[in-house]
Amino acid sequence: MSTTTANLDTQESRPTRVPGRRRLAVVGVTSAVALAGWAILGPLAGITLQARQGGLMQIGAIAVFVASAVAAFAGWGLLAILERRTRKARDIWTVVATIVCITSLTSPLDNGIGLGAKLGLASLHLIVGATVIVGLRRTALARCERC
Repeated sequence: MSTTTANLDTQESRPTRVPGRRRLAVVGVTSAVALAGWAILGPLAGITLQARQGGLMQIGAIAVFVASAVAAFAGWGLLAILERRTRKARDIWTVVATIVCITSLTSPLDNGIGLGAKLGLASLHLIVGATVIVGLRRTALARCERC
């Protein structure tokens, strides 16, 4: 989506991207991809996705949907803050998001019950991380667009 802003001094108009709709689409795609991954791993492949977090936790569709949406919104929020605070927001955000994605793998690998659950949950983390990183990175505003 583009809007046009007029420069009052030169009366030129230049397009400025508004990333909100694209970023919301990334949140939706992330949740949809995560649910598809869960459906393939759980119901179709027959892998029991269970983890120990306080007690025994069965990972269901609602948990996958909520966790993936929260991760995408958190990434969006961090990117928006960095865009307001620094000139290299896209690069900084990509490094931070990649570190968070890799670090998040410790949870399913430590807490998953059984090899199938550990690998399945880790793959869901990677699916969500990759979708958020690639999707939100593409929506990052260039330095000249933030002015």
